[in-house]
Amino acid sequence: MTQAELLAAGIAEMGLGVSLGAQQKLLSYIGLLQKWNKVYNITAVREPLEMVTLHLLDSLSVLPYVNVKSLLDVGSGGGLPGIVLAICLPQLKVTTIDAVQKKVIFMRQVKGELGLENLEVVHARVEAYQPAEKFDAIISRAFSEIGQFVGLTKHLIKENGQWLAMKGHAPLDELKGLTEKPIEIIPLKVAGLKAERHLVVIENN
Repeated sequence: MTQAELLAAGIAEMGLGVSLGAQQKLLSYIGLLQKWNKVYNITAVREPLEMVTLHLLDSLSVLPYVNVKSLLDVGSGGGLPGIVLAICLPQLKVTTIDAVQKKVIFMRQVKGELGLENLEVVHARVEAYQPAEKFDAIISRAFSEIGQFVGLTKHLIKENGQWLAMKGHAPLDELKGLTEKPIEIIPLKVAGLKAERHLVVIENN
């Protein structure tokens, strides 16, 4: 099975609406990631089909729950899930932020090569980042435990904005000490992946 076939089958199985044009861009993005990985070690996943499942389909699992105008992806690394969401939701203003320079350079290369006008890439530590406007939603995938994620980004989120924390198992122990309580813990389905995935949604009110 090719990467294109696996991606199309996964999107269909997950019931997502992703255009053929967006699917092509997602495959181009993974192609760039494979190329850069050889030199710069952007992500740990190397196998081409695993990249489709563990990077693209895993990131796409949150697509139905992103209904905002502006989104910050914290500790974005190679652009997951921020670049994937920017490709699939051209009307969404996506900002990705990472403290590691080589990852930021890679994300800027992707932005240029794929013509992602709705993507901004920031090289900074999130606690020091001071944008002109706050964000409707802030997402993270394997960034840190939830209390730290919320604490480090509190100055960046709009009132009534949402934190979206992508997790494996439902992280009930991480939620115990939080003053902000989750409004939802959503089990996510990722085609081809047996491991558990959850999205923890926390409102800033």
